[in-house]
Amino acid sequence: MQRRDFLKAGAAAGVAGLATLESGSAAAGAPAGAAAVDGAWPVPPFEHADATVGQLQAAQAEGRLTAVSLAEAYLARMDAVDSGGPRLASVIERNPEALAIAAALDAERKAGRVRGPLHGIPVLLKDNIDTGDRMRTSAGSLALAESIAPRDAFLVERLRAAGAVILGKANLSEWANFRSTGSSSGWSSRGGQTRNPHALDRNPCGSSSGSGAAVAADLCAASVGTETDGSIIYPSRSCGIVGIKPTVGLVSRSGIIPISHTQDTAGPMARTVADAAALLGPMTGLDPRDPATAGAAGRAPTDYSVYLDRGALRGARIGVVREMFGDNPQVLRVMEESIQALRVLGAELVDPVSFPTRGQFDDAEYEVLLYEFKAGIAEYLATLGPSAPVKTLADLIAFNQRHRDRTMPFFGQDIFLAAQEKGPLTSPAYLEALEKCRRMSRDEGIDAVMDQHRLDACIAPSGGTAHLTDLVNGDYYTGTGSSTFPAVSGYPHVTVPAGDAFGLPIGLSLFGRAFSEPKLIGYAYAFEQATQKRLVPRFWTTAPIPA
Repeated sequence: MQRRDFLKAGAAAGVAGLATLESGSAAAGAPAGAAAVDGAWPVPPFEHADATVGQLQAAQAEGRLTAVSLAEAYLARMDAVDSGGPRLASVIERNPEALAIAAALDAERKAGRVRGPLHGIPVLLKDNIDTGDRMRTSAGSLALAESIAPRDAFLVERLRAAGAVILGKANLSEWANFRSTGSSSGWSSRGGQTRNPHALDRNPCGSSSGSGAAVAADLCAASVGTETDGSIIYPSRSCGIVGIKPTVGLVSRSGIIPISHTQDTAGPMARTVADAAALLGPMTGLDPRDPATAGAAGRAPTDYSVYLDRGALRGARIGVVREMFGDNPQVLRVMEESIQALRVLGAELVDPVSFPTRGQFDDAEYEVLLYEFKAGIAEYLATLGPSAPVKTLADLIAFNQRHRDRTMPFFGQDIFLAAQEKGPLTSPAYLEALEKCRRMSRDEGIDAVMDQHRLDACIAPSGGTAHLTDLVNGDYYTGTGSSTFPAVSGYPHVTVPAGDAFGLPIGLSLFGRAFSEPKLIGYAYAFEQATQKRLVPRFWTTAPIPA
């Protein structure tokens, strides 16, 4: 969940100072004793730097690489930059079975069986996604630090069947950033503070922080994040990668620690659009444990790579949502450059388009999330069995209070307390808020605007540049961004690197109607291939801002 104005974060006055207090495995800012060269942390070269899923698959097919050697290389990379070196703290746990899984996949390949494009490809999962193995699924919370899920999440079953090697779990904003309005994105009591690999004192933003930082830093071939509102899009933008927030129901949520059953979804995060598309297809499918997946029947391709078309933008009608641009001159510069690139690529731009209901349902969204979190977390905790140490939101609140020196050293649990006060999902207040959200984001929102202007997609910035990590004041956002309408409506949203400001990535967002992923992926791919704006992280101790 991405906290915005309706959560009234306490850092609106700006970032006054960078906290260097430590908790868990990492601290904010540059690591103690950091030795930078020209302001950047010296990291060893990586043999698979920037390698795509396709390239890694080809190398295995040609016998130049094995799944075991590839997994070993990524694990060594984690030693160099995640637990050592600049200490990104993006990986919360490594899979002790990863090399054995890779060896079994190598044996299959040798026997002539290749499962598909993901065969032997190392993938990280956000630590709110169940794995029925020896790894924990904790949402970054010490309350679930020893929790072993009874079975894989459906999407994990699908990825394993496709041949992916689950390399480990990625750190995240604790409870997917739905514990406190004063939180620092990327901090969890179990994993500490994740750093942005572009500038170590900057925040990776959004709750899928570890998933985004790990992909950008070459700790895996691709990762899986989750989003309620912005938590795939913002860390992808801040870390300079591609993120796809799918239509709700395209990817099953069974086995994922929830916030909201009307907004939650998992999605791929990768260095290229092609890699994200390669991951998305195997993640989809009808799951009896998630009724929302029934709505995707007949609308979910199994292979999104067929939509990777350099000419996809020719003739596409794209709405430019300038009211979401904000006023940051660097973001505005990148957006104007992106608009010009879209024109050159043949898009027909409708500029500007406006969303009349913008800002009118923020309070209703928060109300819906509070109700749904209380109900959803109880349902999830029940799946852990009678021996689980916590069974309700009240239990989690009590645990945090008992262990407050470790769980709440920087911020509290005001969102938990607000959710605990809510009633059942039959409450009139919840039903009214839900109806308002759906009407204003869908019927009077995306669908209405796209009908009015006959649009194929809308564009806006994916957000501003990454803010400084500040454990004292919490997150600080500029108001630039476009996550809310696609999040609340449950519609798809894609971000692709579009440029930078002082070495900090800026992303272009494309969003549209339900199940329009094929179009959005095609447009993002055409833009990516023509502009090539992705930055390779330099591990600056701080952003290289001219004097």
